[in-house]
Amino acid sequence: MTLNDRQVLDIMLRESYVSQDDARKAEEHAERYNASPVDYLLSARLVTKDIIGQAIAESRGIPYADLNSYPPPREKVLRIEEAAAKADRVVIFKEDDKGTVIASDDPDRAAAYIEKLRALDPSTIFSLSYSLPEDMDRVFMHYLKPLETRFAKIIAAEQHIAPEILDEVFADAVSHHASDIHFEPHGIEVLIRFRVDGILREAGKIPKEHYENILNRIKVKANMRIDEHSATQDGAIRYEKGGTAVDMRISVAPTVEGETIVIRLLSEYVRSFTMTDLGLSQKDQGALEDAAKRPFGMILVAGPTGSGKTTTLYSVVKILNRPELNVMTIEDPVEYKIKGLNQIQVNAKAGLTFANGLRSIVRQDPNVILVGEIRDRETAEIAVNAALTGHLLLSTVHSNDASTVVPRILDMGVEPFLLASTLEVIVAQRLVRAICDTCRAGTEVKRSDLALRHPKAVSFFEKEACILYAGKGCSACGGAGYKGRVGIYEIIRATPEIRELILKNPSAQQVWAIARQQGSRALFEDGLEKAKLGITTIDEVERVAAPTT
Repeated sequence: MTLNDRQVLDIMLRESYVSQDDARKAEEHAERYNASPVDYLLSARLVTKDIIGQAIAESRGIPYADLNSYPPPREKVLRIEEAAAKADRVVIFKEDDKGTVIASDDPDRAAAYIEKLRALDPSTIFSLSYSLPEDMDRVFMHYLKPLETRFAKIIAAEQHIAPEILDEVFADAVSHHASDIHFEPHGIEVLIRFRVDGILREAGKIPKEHYENILNRIKVKANMRIDEHSATQDGAIRYEKGGTAVDMRISVAPTVEGETIVIRLLSEYVRSFTMTDLGLSQKDQGALEDAAKRPFGMILVAGPTGSGKTTTLYSVVKILNRPELNVMTIEDPVEYKIKGLNQIQVNAKAGLTFANGLRSIVRQDPNVILVGEIRDRETAEIAVNAALTGHLLLSTVHSNDASTVVPRILDMGVEPFLLASTLEVIVAQRLVRAICDTCRAGTEVKRSDLALRHPKAVSFFEKEACILYAGKGCSACGGAGYKGRVGIYEIIRATPEIRELILKNPSAQQVWAIARQQGSRALFEDGLEKAKLGITTIDEVERVAAPTT
C-alpha cells in the first residue's frame, strides 16, 4: 500500500521524527502553496528521505532497509525473477549466517512472498524490512538489459518493431529522469541520446533501415504530416505505461542525414513544485514573494532555453492561484496543465499570437497574467500596459543576465517611463547539477591550491583552507557524482534608484552597478555560495555561469 503525504506526516509526528511546530509549518506551507507537506520538510532540510523511510518502517514494526546508501549488487538482485520482484515489490537486501533480509515498499504484499520462500526453504530464516518506493525502483533497474540488446531482440522477432522500440526508449528515458530524448541519423545508424541533469549521453543505436517507421509513428501520434520531409514540425504526445503518464513535446527537423527528432519530457514534479523548492536564498525568495503580493506590476525571469524559467514562473503563480483571483496564462506551448488556471495555447496558424492572445486576455478580467515569453515590440507594449492598468504580469525574456533585461525591453520600443512605472523584479537563472546526497564527500582545500584550480573563484574564499564537496560516484547517481539540478539566481529589485535610472535609457552595466550597490548577487556568486554549502561544485558553477568583471 502506497502512503500519501498526510499519512507520512502523521507517522513522522507520531514517531517523534518531527516536532509539532515543524508539522504545523509543513501543513501551513502545503495549504498556502497547494503543495506537499513532506516536500516542505525535505526542502527545509528538517528531515531526509532516509528519516522518512525509518519513520515509516518503525510505524510498521519492521527494520528500515536503506537501499540508497547500501544498494545490493546486481547479481543478488537478479536472483529473484523479475516478474516476481516487480509483482510482489521485493528485493534481496542482505544475506549472512543469520538469514536473508527481503526489502519491500509494500510489506503486506511482500509478506505473502516471504511465506512462499519459507515453504520452499525452511532452513533459511527470512525477515522483512521496509524501503522507500523510489529506492526500490532504482534497484529494479538492474533488470534492464542495454537498449541495443533489447532492440536486437525486437528486430529479430520481426513484429511491431517501431512501437516496441519506442516503448523501450520512452521507458528508459523516464527511468533515468531524462529531460530530452534525441534521435539523430548518422550514416547507417541512428544515435539515441538522453539529456540527464542537463548533460547529453548516449543511450543506444538502431539500424537506419528501421528509423522511417519510428519517425512516421511519432509523426502520426503527434498529429504531424508524414509526407513532409523538408520543413520543421512540432507536436505533442502522451506516453502512458503501468500507471506512469508523461507528456512529451515533439520537434522534427530536416538535416542532410535525415530528419532528427527531439522529444522534451515534461516532468510531473513541476505541478507540485513550489517556491521553497527553487533553491533561492532567503533574501531572494523574500524579494520574489513581495513582488508577487503586489496587485499590479511586472515580474520578469531571464535565462537561456532550459534554464528553468517556466518552473520559476509556475512557482510564483501557485502562490496566487486562489479562488478569489482570476489567473490566466498564454503559453507556447502550454507545458503543464495546472488546476485553477485558465491557460491559452498560442496558435500562430489561427492568428493566436502572444500579442493577440494577451490583448484578449486583458478583456477577460484577469488579476494575474502569465505570458510565456516577451519576444517582440507588440507583446512588450501590451504587457507593460497591462501591468500599468491593474494587472500583475509575469513573463520570461531571453537574456544572459538580469541587468541586460532592462535595455532589451527598451530596445523593443517600450517607453522608459512605462517600464520604470511597472517593473517590480527581474530574476536571472541557470541550472547546475547538484552533488549526489548518497556519495557526497568533503575535502579540505588550501587557498593556494584553489587559486591554481579555480583562479576566477578564489577571491570569493577568504580563509586559508576550506572544505569543498564532490560526489565520488555511486549506484544512486550512476557513477556521475551528481543527481538532480538546482537553480542559481541573480535578482534585481526595482528600487527608486533603479526606476530613476531606467528613465535615462541605461546600459546593462549601469543597471548592474546600481543593483550591485544595493546588494544584488551575481549568478556566479550565488553558485559559489551553493558550492560552499556542498550543494554543487565549483566546476559546475564555472560550466554554466561566467564570473562578473
